[in-house]
Amino acid sequence: MTTSASVTSPLIYTRVAGIIFLILLVCGPFSMMYVPTTLIVPEDATATAKNIIASKTLFRMGIISDTIIFLSEVVMVVMLYALFKSVSVAGSMIAAFFRLAMAVIQGSNLLLHFAVMSLLSGVSYLAVFNEDQLSALVMLLLEVHDHGAYIWEAFFGLHCLALGYLIYKSGFFPPALGVLMTIASLGYMTDSLGNMLFPGNKGLLAGIVSVTAIIGEIPFFLWLLIKGVNEEQWKKRAMTSC
Repeated sequence: MTTSASVTSPLIYTRVAGIIFLILLVCGPFSMMYVPTTLIVPEDATATAKNIIASKTLFRMGIISDTIIFLSEVVMVVMLYALFKSVSVAGSMIAAFFRLAMAVIQGSNLLLHFAVMSLLSGVSYLAVFNEDQLSALVMLLLEVHDHGAYIWEAFFGLHCLALGYLIYKSGFFPPALGVLMTIASLGYMTDSLGNMLFPGNKGLLAGIVSVTAIIGEIPFFLWLLIKGVNEEQWKKRAMTSC
């Protein structure tokens, strides 16, 4: 039996997870909202390509921001698993693997942005394409990148559902935070599946996922940063699960 003195303080997990969330809160809107809305002109491939060429640094900063996101997500997976494994090992693993799968897809999806940079690099072997063709290919890759986001959103939505269950059952967090996380899950799943089934409603679905993410995710991670965790209840669960 593990002694209570040897159990790692859960505050380490909560503080690290909270700090990572702050990183995601800065990088996410920048690379997923600011950069695309600044550079991409809907249904105008030529203008989009010209914007990217004129603002290559901004486009590259978006790539770096996305890289920070998926690397940070790997650490977040470990912190949340360590925090909730005493509630349910199986449930924690399900939540962890869904979030890890999301991070892998996010990283793979970045290859499309590197492909965009290659197309607009001006290298000699691309001379076989005229300007309009290159612009069309760039726009196609950007759209495929968006579709890739809908795929990782599905995994993240299921992660939030599993995490909501773990929070609700934990006993060391307010159950209401678990309910709110479930709302976030529904928002991500609605945006993911909605864009696959009804692609003409992108704006409406983006509004839904933005509201549900704010309602569902931010309260939990602010709780991690400010309140932490009920250490006594967490350690009781950790000891009984050994």
